[in-house]
Amino acid sequence: MAGPKIRILIADDHGIVREGIRMILSTQEDFEVVGEASTGREAVELAHRMKPDVVLMDISMPDMNGIEATRRIREELPSVQVLGLTMHEEENYVFQMLKAGGAGYVLKRAAAEDLVAAVRAAHRGEAFLYPSVAKLVVRDYLERAGRQEQDASLDGLTAREREVLTLIAEGLTNQEIAQRLYISVKTVQTHRAHIMEKLNLHDRTELVRYAIRKGLIEP
Repeated sequence: MAGPKIRILIADDHGIVREGIRMILSTQEDFEVVGEASTGREAVELAHRMKPDVVLMDISMPDMNGIEATRRIREELPSVQVLGLTMHEEENYVFQMLKAGGAGYVLKRAAAEDLVAAVRAAHRGEAFLYPSVAKLVVRDYLERAGRQEQDASLDGLTAREREVLTLIAEGLTNQEIAQRLYISVKTVQTHRAHIMEKLNLHDRTELVRYAIRKGLIEP
C-alpha cells in the first residue's frame, strides 16, 4: 500500500516554467502538485491554505520576492519546507535564501533528477544544495573558519590592538605609532595597556617574542 504523497506548491512568475516543473514532478508517483503561485504574496497565502509539504520558490517574483516569502512561510508554517528555485548562482542569493530558512537551493538549469532529489531531501528535513552552489557555501565556511581561527590564535585582540602590537614589536615609539595610525598618544597607551592585560605580558621584550611567535613580524 502506497504511503501519503509529498504535497508540493510551485511558486514562479513564469507560467511556462511552472508548467515545466509540474511535468517533471508528475513523473513521480509519490508527488502531488497541490497549487501554483505567480507572486510571493500568493505563495504565502496558498501555503496557508493548502499546507504543502514542500514549496518550490522562485527568488525573483513580483509583489513579494521569494526570499521574503520564504521567511514568512518558515515563520508562520514551520512544518513547510521551502526550496529556492532560481537562475541565480551568486553567493548573496544563496546565503539570503538559507538565512530565510530555505531547505536548499536548486538552479533552474538543474537536471530533472536533481530537482526530484531536492524535493525528497527537503521533505525528509535535509538540506539540498546544487553542486556548484554547495562549493560556494563550503568556500565561505572555510574562509569564515580561517578568520575565526586567526582571531582565536591572537588571544582575542582587536584588529586595532594587533596593529599596535605589530608596530610596538617593530620598535616604534608611542609617538611614532600615533602618527602612523592617526590616533593620539594617549589612545596608543590605552591600546598598549589592554594588550599587556589580555596577553599577560609585562614589557616590550615579551611583546616582541609574542609577535614573532604569532607570525606578526619576522625574527
